[in-house]
Amino acid sequence: MTPSGPGSNSPQLSVPPAPARRWPWLLPLAVAALGLFLWWRWGEVSHAQRSPIGAMGKQPPQPVTASVARAQPLPVWLNALGTVTPRSLVNVMPRVTGLLQSVDYKQGQMVKAGQLLAQIDPRPFQITVEQAKAQMEQTAAQLTGAEGDLARYETLLKQDSIAAQQVADQRAAVAQYKATLDVNKAALDNARLQLAWTRITAPVSGMAGLRPVDAGNMVTTSGAVGAGNNSSATSGSATPIATIAQVQPVDVTFAVPQQDIGEVVGQLMRGASLTAQAWNARNTAVLASGKLVAADNQINTATGTLNLRAEFDNKHMALYPNQFVNVRLLVRTIAHAVVVPTTAVAVGAPGTYVYVIGAGDKVALRKVSTGATDGNLTQILGGLQPGERVVTDGLDRLRDGREVKVVQARTSAPGGSVSRPQTSVKRPAERARPGAASGAR
Repeated sequence: MTPSGPGSNSPQLSVPPAPARRWPWLLPLAVAALGLFLWWRWGEVSHAQRSPIGAMGKQPPQPVTASVARAQPLPVWLNALGTVTPRSLVNVMPRVTGLLQSVDYKQGQMVKAGQLLAQIDPRPFQITVEQAKAQMEQTAAQLTGAEGDLARYETLLKQDSIAAQQVADQRAAVAQYKATLDVNKAALDNARLQLAWTRITAPVSGMAGLRPVDAGNMVTTSGAVGAGNNSSATSGSATPIATIAQVQPVDVTFAVPQQDIGEVVGQLMRGASLTAQAWNARNTAVLASGKLVAADNQINTATGTLNLRAEFDNKHMALYPNQFVNVRLLVRTIAHAVVVPTTAVAVGAPGTYVYVIGAGDKVALRKVSTGATDGNLTQILGGLQPGERVVTDGLDRLRDGREVKVVQARTSAPGGSVSRPQTSVKRPAERARPGAASGAR
């Protein structure tokens, strides 16, 4: 055996050294990140505990606007779309044939009844008058001679100096001349009438339209042949001398549903005067005020509506024929109606409801029944008493029992409308500045 020992030269087995650790800084970095996260979470919890929600355990008051329910007269209106129609619309046609000598009215201007509109050449008609007059004078002279002969014949007949037949014949001749004279008088009257018709006058007072024909055109009893200012007319077409629309006063025709006509027609039959208003197309301004004057005698079966007609004096010419307007008809006035702004009324799963602000500025959801509306006001038939405060803005962020903060109460403006808040509602995240008013309560 080969001895082994320290001094031996035989090879010895050696153990490999342990490998060196990689990324020696990773563990301290993880520990530091965990410490930072725990420190951040502790700061958030401390801040939440110091906040009002954490300290009080409830949400801060919700900013809203509010108004007070009031008892006041409330007018009930019917709304409809109406069309302006002239009281009368006349196409002035010539009544004799001749040359149009002059056009004497200003287009688009007001004319009065009897005012001269145009003149047809009167000379041919004047000649006809003279001829008829001469014919009548001739017949009158013949009648005078025949009557003188008859008087002599009757004297001779009394003396038995003439045959009775000759006297009878003379009487017939006198009667014939009298009849002829009557015909001549009628012919003279007709000629004078034809002459008068050469002066075309306005049959009614109103506004003249654009001139459809110029002087120099030939006119017939069917109208003017040719029209210098009428682009739609062609040679040989007949057009009126003028068109006149009576617009002072003017009418507005509109339709109301059949379920609303009972009270309206009943008052109209009793002689009551119902106020009507004509508003512009955007419903932003009143154009004229008038009254209801007539109702149709049957309901339109296709639409289930009844046509009504209102009259307006139209002093300021705000209404023009064929103009579309929005009509409001005052049916009645409710003397003591409990009203709130329309924005305070909501419709949802509970039905129709409002939020009433009670003690401690906490809201309570209350079901109500509504009635008529007028502009920004709605009538409350039941469920609310005058003097109670209701939320008008911010209803979608409320629940029953939520505490609120009224930042701007809506007040009623003159005329029954509700004015808008002058300042915008603050967002919940915003804080009121020190010393700032919290709003009317």
